[in-house]
Amino acid sequence: MSLDEDARWLEWVTKQFETIAGDDKEIDLDEFKTALKVKESFFAERFFALFDSDGSSSISLDELLKALDLLIHGSETDKLKFLFQVYDVDGSGSIDPDELRTVLKSCLRESAISLPEEKLDDLTLALFESADKDNSGAITFEELKAELETFPEVMENLTISAANWLKPPDLDQKKRQTPRYLTRAYWHNNSRKLLFLCVYACFSLLLFVGAMLQHSHGGAWYMVAKGCGQCLNFNCTFVMVLMLRRCLTWLRATWVVRVLPLDQNILLHQIVGYAILCYTLVHTTAHVFNFVQLSESSEYSLWEYLLTTRPGIGWVKGTASVTGVILQVVICLMVLCSSTFVRRSGHFEVFYWSHLSYVWVWSLLMVHCANFWKWFVVPGLLFLLEKIVGIAVSHMGGLYIVEVNLLPSKVTHLVIKRPQFFHFKPGDYVYINIPVIAKYEWHPFTISSAPEQSDALWLHIRSMGQWTNRLYEYFRQPESQVVSPKRLATSLRNRRQLKAQEELFSSTDCNRAVASNEDDAIELTMYRLNGSRSGVAPVSVCGAQRPVEPLTDELGPAERGEAPPLREVRTWCGRQYISCGSGVLPLLSFTLQISAKFGENHRFCNIKCYVDGPYGTPTRQIFASEHAVLIGAGIGITPFASILQSIMYRYRRRKQNCPNCNYSWCENIKDSDMKLRKVDFIWINRDQKSFEWFVSLLTKLEMDQADEEPEGRFLEMHMYMTSALSKNDMKAIGLQMALDLLAKKEKRDSITGLRTRTQPGRPEWGKVFQKVSEEKKGKVHVFYCGSPALAKVIKAQCEHFGFNFYKENF
Repeated sequence: MSLDEDARWLEWVTKQFETIAGDDKEIDLDEFKTALKVKESFFAERFFALFDSDGSSSISLDELLKALDLLIHGSETDKLKFLFQVYDVDGSGSIDPDELRTVLKSCLRESAISLPEEKLDDLTLALFESADKDNSGAITFEELKAELETFPEVMENLTISAANWLKPPDLDQKKRQTPRYLTRAYWHNNSRKLLFLCVYACFSLLLFVGAMLQHSHGGAWYMVAKGCGQCLNFNCTFVMVLMLRRCLTWLRATWVVRVLPLDQNILLHQIVGYAILCYTLVHTTAHVFNFVQLSESSEYSLWEYLLTTRPGIGWVKGTASVTGVILQVVICLMVLCSSTFVRRSGHFEVFYWSHLSYVWVWSLLMVHCANFWKWFVVPGLLFLLEKIVGIAVSHMGGLYIVEVNLLPSKVTHLVIKRPQFFHFKPGDYVYINIPVIAKYEWHPFTISSAPEQSDALWLHIRSMGQWTNRLYEYFRQPESQVVSPKRLATSLRNRRQLKAQEELFSSTDCNRAVASNEDDAIELTMYRLNGSRSGVAPVSVCGAQRPVEPLTDELGPAERGEAPPLREVRTWCGRQYISCGSGVLPLLSFTLQISAKFGENHRFCNIKCYVDGPYGTPTRQIFASEHAVLIGAGIGITPFASILQSIMYRYRRRKQNCPNCNYSWCENIKDSDMKLRKVDFIWINRDQKSFEWFVSLLTKLEMDQADEEPEGRFLEMHMYMTSALSKNDMKAIGLQMALDLLAKKEKRDSITGLRTRTQPGRPEWGKVFQKVSEEKKGKVHVFYCGSPALAKVIKAQCEHFGFNFYKENF
């Protein structure tokens, strides 16, 4: 560290200290906790005790500088000694198992991870047994250092992440870099969109100039008003063309998708909408100035020109001025209510109902402008035809919600009986109307089931606005309060399913069961003793029993619930038992307990609904790519749930099995149905609970893969939990090491139950995409669904590596 950097760091820390310490120039424990933003008081107290070298119960500036100099600029050995002192709670010079357990328990709380007590014991023993090389019953500093050296990624930058507030801003970040929009990679990866915008801008300019020249006799302001008016004729119809969803879905299956930016129709719709606002403001302003000039030389005043029909301006009884003022107000309100802060702040209904005023805009434009109908007639007929087809399709046949599951983080999972005529592709979305929630409202949601699942449609809906919250609350209330049109039929079906479960459980003596790791429902899939899948149907604790062929793609209703952590399923004396957090229970007894709990969040119903769609999305390109990277953030996994199921269905058709030794592999064959050679699935969640939405589905996908494949695993999963502290943070290093060790031992992750290890923190996209690039599996296509802020980061990385980027839009 140079002298200048050292001086800058000293000045920064002193300034921060003065802000926190106040008048007494000392930091007490409460101020220290607040400044460090540590969730768990154990770490705050341990750090405070180690910072307070003189034992005065307060930290001076000199003590703070000394401790932070070690943590930020110290050697690895110095940092390890500090870490050892944190773990050595009683100061004995060694760490015993109970001290390690105390630290790991605090680590779990700090990372917002919830695990049962016996799992915490397993983690403690896994780390302790690995570090205690001499089996002395205690871990010394040298043993801890040796253990940490086996995790080189941890040692790269060992620090306390919460102490970043004491690091001065990085001057390198302030250096001016070439704007992303001026780079060659950006222009190459956005060529279709940029070309389209150039053609759009040139055409608008041509219309503007042509109208001005045609009305040059009326003066400058009149010419500007007419130029903007002609552009408005075009844009007010073009904005409708960009939302012809059925036409765009059809065009996605043609060569046009390689020429036009169909995947960015929502963005283009927004751009044209803002252009309409600008044109109307300029158009109105130009007419006002023109009326000012006319009022000086005529008998009518300015207000008569603007707000009355007396001057006779317009082709329908002089109403051009009046309709123009109304149009200006309506368009401004439409744009305002379409703003991001309105749509994303839980007020989607404001956007929805205000946007329906487009009918009044087109009607007023017909009256306002004599030539608008010429621009409107063809797009208007297409729009009307789409609406008629949509109404006919949505009301054709009886659609009913037959099952509902309430999942963590206020996610409502709807199971809709799928009509025979309804065909869609993976990743498509629909508009749904549920009259009992809101009679006239339609809302778009991605289909989360696969097209190969012929009997039902799945929708996973997160409560983020008024309508989605009403939906969740409607199904959360006791079932007696929900009016069911077929209450007796539902009750009879539930009784028969429980009886079928009892019969099946009593006949499973010769097979062993593997339980999927969920919280409120357990799906038991029967396996033969040699490990191959048998043809026995999956049995859901809370769902319907369905006969399934060995290679079926369908998933039982258990995939839609949650589960208490299961240890294993054992068979003694012909009876099956489940080992879980509450001990060892007979399988049927455990089933009935889980059924009672699951009934609170799961129910069968028969509620009428209407579905309009399906509509295509950019994810339709996935089967034309060779290496697909699917990135879902939170509930953004829903389109990929459908895609992953469909991919694995097609993958299983390629899977080969040796009849003699049960060896399985997948033939790497390119065909017109699927060109995929590799799929990387990345799921980023804020907390542990969110993984429960689809953990059983992901478990099934892992199990379905071939044991060995010619070119490595076809599907690789990468899970990230952003609330968990990174591996090189002193408050989490022990926990992450223990999780790694236990995952290797049990061959599954302690957080999700998957084989894939859940990574703490956020992905380092540069390293992630660098690894993808080095695999050389063909052209890489990145598909993303999630928050717009993260989309910008990922898109910039895709431009850097030359990957194609597709973002889910509604």
